[in-house]
Amino acid sequence: MNSVYSVGIAGIGSYVPPKVITNEDLSKLVDTSNEWIIERTGIRERRVVDNNTSTSDIATIAAKRALEDGNISPEEIDLILVATVTPDMAFPSTACIVQKNIGAVNAAAFDISVGCSGFIYGLSIGVNFIRSGAYRKVLVIGAETLSKIVNWQDRNTCILFGDGAGACVIGR
Repeated sequence: MNSVYSVGIAGIGSYVPPKVITNEDLSKLVDTSNEWIIERTGIRERRVVDNNTSTSDIATIAAKRALEDGNISPEEIDLILVATVTPDMAFPSTACIVQKNIGAVNAAAFDISVGCSGFIYGLSIGVNFIRSGAYRKVLVIGAETLSKIVNWQDRNTCILFGDGAGACVIGR
């Protein structure tokens, strides 16, 4: 008989970089204003990484915080999923870099190349791996450093994006 396991969240963590770009800052770069941005998006500020910070760096911080929040050791993690469209590089995956950074020596790891809804896709994949019995604890991370690829001269997009990472450990 096949068992189907229930899945819950065991720990959560996040990270945003300290550097803030406000709507006023953007109004100096493109034809926009604080009021125009807030009216259309509700966004007042966004966080951005410095030139020396990568997606794996912010993903690692969020991952460590999720592990700490759940009182979970890195060795207990069976799988790491990182949802990102701004990986450090094509190969190795950002998830593999996080795996090394946190010491998750027993974990498989791969990236999901999905923006916006990537974290939700990652949760769905992780839940199904746990429910099937394939894994017991999965670390799901959504992390982006979109400031490195956004066109800061395009007011339609530069007002929307910032950098940050969120993570959770899910398990039986």
